[in-house]
Amino acid sequence: MLYELGQFSDQIGLLNVFRYITFRTGGAIFTALLFVMLFGPAIIDVLRLKQGKGQPIRDDGPKSHLAKRGTPTMGGLMILASVTFSTLMWSDWSNLYVWIVLGVTLAYGAIGFYDDYLKVTKQHASGFGGKARLGIELFVAALATWAIMSLSTPALAGQLAVPFFKDTLIYLGPAFVLFGMLVIAGAGNAVNLTDGLDGLAIVPVMIAAATFGLIAYLIGSEKFATHLQIHYVAGTAELAVVCGALIGAGLGFLWFNAPPAMIFMGDTGSLALGGALGAIAVATKHEIVLAIVGGLFVLETLSVVIQVVSFKLTGKRVFRMAPLHHHFEQKGWQESTVVVRFWIISVLLALAGLATLKLR
Repeated sequence: MLYELGQFSDQIGLLNVFRYITFRTGGAIFTALLFVMLFGPAIIDVLRLKQGKGQPIRDDGPKSHLAKRGTPTMGGLMILASVTFSTLMWSDWSNLYVWIVLGVTLAYGAIGFYDDYLKVTKQHASGFGGKARLGIELFVAALATWAIMSLSTPALAGQLAVPFFKDTLIYLGPAFVLFGMLVIAGAGNAVNLTDGLDGLAIVPVMIAAATFGLIAYLIGSEKFATHLQIHYVAGTAELAVVCGALIGAGLGFLWFNAPPAMIFMGDTGSLALGGALGAIAVATKHEIVLAIVGGLFVLETLSVVIQVVSFKLTGKRVFRMAPLHHHFEQKGWQESTVVVRFWIISVLLALAGLATLKLR
């Protein structure tokens, strides 16, 4: 919306700043943060009043978590509202990549909201049926991937870029839709699994959003893409604004989610944030890099898979409890220790992901 003010830069030179993606990304961060800080307390009060007992806590989980009973969930609503408002305010509405990523974010948020609603109303840790939920997630991801492919140039459509190799592309053709489905839905559920401790998921999400904001900006600039010998994807630079909105909303949410949390983001937030990162990765042709930058989410997911497979095949558990953060809790680590150390891992993985831009 504010991007359109740049059209009047001939009359008022100062308005030319609205043409710069960097300026609008900064504006998106500040706007999203301010939105959550202003409206967050009221949203928390409403959710606490409506939910009563709050998010149900697993009886078989760490005993320290039982003290969190009564904490409201669906905090993702404030994140989604903030990201949507800030993105619409600062982005170029003619850019279809923005609408695709925003569409995935809101669709996954709606799925997560329904899941949270069932958990709160039934007061049970299980919500939306797994197969039905996953089916809807994959359908949304397929539509988004197809839309992204239709925007790509013939040279890039259906191609999988391989990091560390400047000209390497693997042609997947129509199968790229299946690949994109797995990336987007996988990212959504990986962040969802990671969201188990106060502040644990939101900071790695912000780190990943910052990383992909930079990647989107470089990938969408022909000048920088040529210099770095990476694939130029026209139009994706605008996704830096969306990443800025994710960072700002995440900072605001962390204010209320810091231990002891006043509110949980719930599936409403975690599924939406993961889906957004997955969609951005597919749009920028950096799907494999997402697995590096979001390596913490991958580890959390693998711990669940390994635990389930091991128990079904051998009757034994590899970890004391899955996902991985609960394993360390059961080993005696304090919750704050697990959270901060996982944040450190996320920073290191983000740096490794950024290294792929130059090591070619």
